[in-house]
Amino acid sequence: MMKPAYWEKQENDSIHCLLCPNDCVIKPGHVGNCKVRKNDQGALSLPYYGEISSLALDPIEKKPLYHFKPGSRILSIGFVGCSFKCPFCQNYSISQSTQAMTNHHSPADIVAIAQEHNSSGIAYTYSEPTIHFEFIRKTAELAHTAGLYNVIVSNGYLNHEPAEELLDLVDAANIDLKCYTEDFYKREIKGSLRPVLAFIKTAASKCALEVTTLIIPGKNDSTLELESIARFLGDINTDIPLHLSRYYPTYKYSIPPTPVQTMEKLAAAAGKYLTYIYLGNVGVRETNTSCPKCGNLLIRRAGYSTHITGLDGSVCSECGAQIPVVLSFKTPY
Repeated sequence: MMKPAYWEKQENDSIHCLLCPNDCVIKPGHVGNCKVRKNDQGALSLPYYGEISSLALDPIEKKPLYHFKPGSRILSIGFVGCSFKCPFCQNYSISQSTQAMTNHHSPADIVAIAQEHNSSGIAYTYSEPTIHFEFIRKTAELAHTAGLYNVIVSNGYLNHEPAEELLDLVDAANIDLKCYTEDFYKREIKGSLRPVLAFIKTAASKCALEVTTLIIPGKNDSTLELESIARFLGDINTDIPLHLSRYYPTYKYSIPPTPVQTMEKLAAAAGKYLTYIYLGNVGVRETNTSCPKCGNLLIRRAGYSTHITGLDGSVCSECGAQIPVVLSFKTPY
């Protein structure tokens, strides 16, 4: 088993976990807020190392990633536990509990499974992957050595040093930006906004980045809120794709689904600051990518069916504009 990282011993055999901004001080025999990092007789242990709750070959658009290897499929793995307590979580059975059925796999097993299924990469997803930092780090290192790429789908709640270390091994990421207020993060999900914004900035400098915001009526669905999110991302790079996902009642939330008209209004507001806005969970409609310069259809998407129609490499086949889409990929090793 990999040696646990980012912790320090304290008095009375307590330990201080330094991985994420939850800043947990864990007493002997107890676990941190994430439920998967444990104090075992005064030392950090990883009782769920390699315990995989979900494993599937997914369209990469399901992550969602629209500008990285469009049309490809990727081996996706999930874990248990989470550093947040979102009352609207769609995967709460694995994120808010460690009781889900799991199968044990080593990092080498995961790389071998990806190769057996002709996947050119591995996605760490479904529940929050970063709390399984040590497993992902080792698997990602082996994946790069084998010529595979690494994708994370994360809440972005990681301290700066482990974030830098992990993102050096990540080739593409989709980060959830729940809202743009500290109050929502603190009250609803028991976290903080500022570290997520810092993580997004770091990720933008190291890998192909896309961002998702779940639009919840009465919570984060104001035009001002979305403009704040889009302005923040646009100040980093106006080409960062923003996915606006439609909320449906689940877990502890019984709020009615987000009206499609609200989604469309917010997409228009975000479009003042960002070039690429995509709507998710809004029924049967195409979510295409068009050239922002000439309007040429570049990538057509109907559900998870994807067709590249107007790209010559990474440029528009009509006007030659450079498009921020990764079609071919080589790992750094």
